[in-house]
Amino acid sequence: MNTLLSYEKSIAKIGLLLLAVIISSCNALKRVDEDELLLTGNNIYANDQKVIDDDIHSLIVQKPNSTLLGYPLRLNLYNLAKKDPDSSFQAWLHKKEKREQRWSNLLSQKQVNRLGESFMVKGYSEWLKNIGEAPVVIDTSRTRKSLQRLSAYYGSKGYFNNNTTYEIDSTRRRQRAEINYKISLGKPYVIDTVSKKIASVAIDSLYELNRADSFIKKNKQFDLTDFNNERERLTALFRNSGVFNFQESSITYDILRDTTSGRDDQKMSVELNIENIRLRGDSALTTGAYKVHRFDKVNIFADHNYNDNINELSSVEFENYTIYYKGKLRYKPKALTDAIFLEKDSIYRDIDRLRTYRQISNLNTFKYPNIELLEDPTQTKLTSNIYLAPRPKYSLGVDFDITHSNIQRLGIGFSSSLMTRNVFGGAETLSISAGGTFGLLSDDSLPDDFFSEIGGDINLTFPRIWFPFINTKQIIPYYMLPKTRVSAGTSFQKNIGLDKQTFNTVLGYNWTPSDFKKNTLELLNIQYVRNVNPDRFFNVYQSTYSSLDDIADSYEGNASLADFYESVNNTSDALQLIIPEGTTGFTNAILNREVPSNTEDFREVSRIEERRQRLTENNLIFASNYSLNKTNRIDLNDNDFYQFRFKLESAGNLLSGLSRIFPFNENENQDRLVFGVPYSQYIKTEFDFIKHWGLSRTDVLAFRGFFGIAIPYGNSNNIPFTRSYFAGGSNDNRAWNPYSLGPGRTQNINDFNEANLKIAFNLEYRFPIAGDVKGAIFADAGNIWNVWDSEDDPDAVFSGFESLRDIALGTGLGLRYDFTYFVFRVDYGFKTYNPAEELSKRWFRDYNFANGKLQIGINYPF
Repeated sequence: MNTLLSYEKSIAKIGLLLLAVIISSCNALKRVDEDELLLTGNNIYANDQKVIDDDIHSLIVQKPNSTLLGYPLRLNLYNLAKKDPDSSFQAWLHKKEKREQRWSNLLSQKQVNRLGESFMVKGYSEWLKNIGEAPVVIDTSRTRKSLQRLSAYYGSKGYFNNNTTYEIDSTRRRQRAEINYKISLGKPYVIDTVSKKIASVAIDSLYELNRADSFIKKNKQFDLTDFNNERERLTALFRNSGVFNFQESSITYDILRDTTSGRDDQKMSVELNIENIRLRGDSALTTGAYKVHRFDKVNIFADHNYNDNINELSSVEFENYTIYYKGKLRYKPKALTDAIFLEKDSIYRDIDRLRTYRQISNLNTFKYPNIELLEDPTQTKLTSNIYLAPRPKYSLGVDFDITHSNIQRLGIGFSSSLMTRNVFGGAETLSISAGGTFGLLSDDSLPDDFFSEIGGDINLTFPRIWFPFINTKQIIPYYMLPKTRVSAGTSFQKNIGLDKQTFNTVLGYNWTPSDFKKNTLELLNIQYVRNVNPDRFFNVYQSTYSSLDDIADSYEGNASLADFYESVNNTSDALQLIIPEGTTGFTNAILNREVPSNTEDFREVSRIEERRQRLTENNLIFASNYSLNKTNRIDLNDNDFYQFRFKLESAGNLLSGLSRIFPFNENENQDRLVFGVPYSQYIKTEFDFIKHWGLSRTDVLAFRGFFGIAIPYGNSNNIPFTRSYFAGGSNDNRAWNPYSLGPGRTQNINDFNEANLKIAFNLEYRFPIAGDVKGAIFADAGNIWNVWDSEDDPDAVFSGFESLRDIALGTGLGLRYDFTYFVFRVDYGFKTYNPAEELSKRWFRDYNFANGKLQIGINYPF
């Protein structure tokens, strides 16, 4: 073993030495001529104060080569490429007189020519140039262009008299230089007076009513952004106040410098101009006053086809809407009108049209709608025609995949789904799906290495909140995109674990008040889990079996226990417990005091038996839960945002209440039973917070904090496995495998370690490397504990603030490849602080590649 470790260390040292030689041999100036300077940095100084704002730095045209942790990796990759691989190949080919002839005889002249175009000769140089970066050589013409941009930017902030200069600092290193951009801002201009000139009476009245919200105010420093924001504010205001045809181009500003005082006091006068609407006629361009319009008619064209003749369509009036259809109306009128927020006799509002678009799309029954607005030229009335083109009644989907894992040698999976739209005429959606996975297990020791898992579910969605006897429209309006979901599903396993059979059903609601907030309420979430083969517990949970078998080794000489053992590999010297007869018999003998045992063995066997009973018993979970999700993320390109998720779940309370009215059967532990199964009773809550900071346009610092706790009470003294927490894995603490960390300071005592309290913190710095390849440095901290449940191991139980010293810390490096639609992620984590070790040996004990963990995932972990 020592020889092997010494060999590995020697290989590592040789690898590091070769890496150091490669890095040191890279010359960043290889492609820089003697009379040129390599740009290494840009500095901006405004009134001698250094500017660090990324938005301002982005105005600079010429930027230095990118670096990876300070090292110009892409520049050196570019420099590794041959400058002219064709000439190099020809020089090699003709270096010796008869070399070309010998190669032509061996291959052919055509193949020799193609050899010069091959990857090894030319292709690898082109590849290095593509993933690398050419050296950025200082170009003063581009520097002057940067000065113009900086001057224009500060001018837009009110510094109209700014002066800009630059200097090239090449004193630090040979043929390398930084550019210092210097701006003398001068005194900013301030708005002195604000006046208006508005042509339309209606527009003038609306402006005056909302003038206090203006971005442009007296004594405020001039900022062009304020003028753009004010233009957008006024446009939205008018278009949401009945002026459906308002044009943003009608808004202009006259900005005049104040010269009446005879001194340069940087005062400005601003006049807001809002012109009449410009109308293009058949022969000339005319103008007209803006007016507030109301809807006179709202027409809905269901199952619209552009070839339909309106005179051939039937129609029905419903709640001030006219619904046109051909043949038979396939939709309930209320289902259509509830999705439309444009109402007769109400003023036009842009927000109502946007909400109509969103709600109709949310129905998942029609394609994106077309909303037409027709103006009555003789009066301020509008007619709205809403054209709804249906999606196909049925949609069929089929998926097929091949899987491989540590327990599956080969798995072949398939699934199919059938979606039916407008099931009951109210835009309901019914989805039926079924699927299965079949294959071979990796464990050849099992008598049957074939496994299977099949399942199916049915899902019915209503585009509204369905609740008996309550008008939920007043509480949750339709513009919040309400949905009701009723689902039921089941699955069956064979030769997987304990061969679980599950049945679940959900009655849930979700609504979205805005793009930044979502609510989910599951009024009923019922799950029943049946373990078909509980006798295979010790076959599945090998670590637990090993613990029990190690204890049983001390009792092999007891004649009364002889029938519980079998020889290992047909040798009488080594014995092990028979599964399940031996494990059950030995456990009963110890717990029933049929054989003498010490206190430690009795306690450990009792814990193992309690865990076996807990993980093999059938579960009935009758829960309700509520989730709130909030974010301020604008789009996928937003690198500066937060996300917050809160969840509260309660289980068993309804059944507990019913048990006070109706008598429930009980088992020997006095647990109340439903259909012969003790129901779970607990309360669970989770807080999940994510924050991203955009350090630059490409670099991001990401943080995640998580806290979750599930407390059993009443009919339960522990939490079901499916509702427990685990630690480790590609989306958690990446220095540990899934289920291998915790609880507390225990050391991976079970195959699947779980508990009912979890604390986790993650911090990750993300940066670009080359093209679509990104890098990351991360630190993951956290652990799981048992609290207020049946666990009595002090190493696993959370006992207060002193247990926080058992928070594990993993650090590491990661690579990501961005495929645009998803990110492929590889992380390697190192155990930095391991709470399972002795207190004095926890730091950096296993901080090496041999004990590191490789984690593979899709998309970012948080």
